[in-house]
Amino acid sequence: MNYLAVDLGAESGRVMIGTLHDDKLTLRQAHRFANGPIEENGSLKWDFRTLMSEIKAGLKIAIEQCRGDVAGIGVDSWGVDFGLLDKDGILLENPYNYRDSRTQGMIEKACEMMGRRALYDNSGIQFLPFNSVYQLLSMRLSGDPVLEKADKLMFIADLVAYHLCGKVFAEYTLASTSQMMDMRTGRWSQAIL
Repeated sequence: MNYLAVDLGAESGRVMIGTLHDDKLTLRQAHRFANGPIEENGSLKWDFRTLMSEIKAGLKIAIEQCRGDVAGIGVDSWGVDFGLLDKDGILLENPYNYRDSRTQGMIEKACEMMGRRALYDNSGIQFLPFNSVYQLLSMRLSGDPVLEKADKLMFIADLVAYHLCGKVFAEYTLASTSQMMDMRTGRWSQAIL
């Protein structure tokens, strides 16, 4: 039985084939590609169209190598970065890269709004300037028109999966990196959002 994994990192991506036979898993790489930020209108972003093109090319290679015998596909990526979809499910713009400078000073702004202790007690996540909550706060405070058009937020691996299968979801471990979840309930934090 073969399973495919799309493994995305901040500098490269790959499509792996995992074959399960007699309770033993063997892995082999079907495709590897470069991944990194692009500059777009003075900001660092992810080139999502190219990323999807490479992923689809890798999946095609992997499926051919497996002769079509594929039981499932999984996607993993780094946390914190996300894409915004409109009400029709269309990606509004390339996702921002976590290294973009727009989040400078956002930890301080969030702590002024909610209080450092309350923010930590609610999310249980360390204060890192690239956390999703600060990316969203930056968009909100700057009046970013894309945020106004957004209907859904999807983390990178979830966004890739959505473009492959059409399902909208937030995978828990990715969502937990955002600093927007209530660690006590395991749900989105209404206090933070």
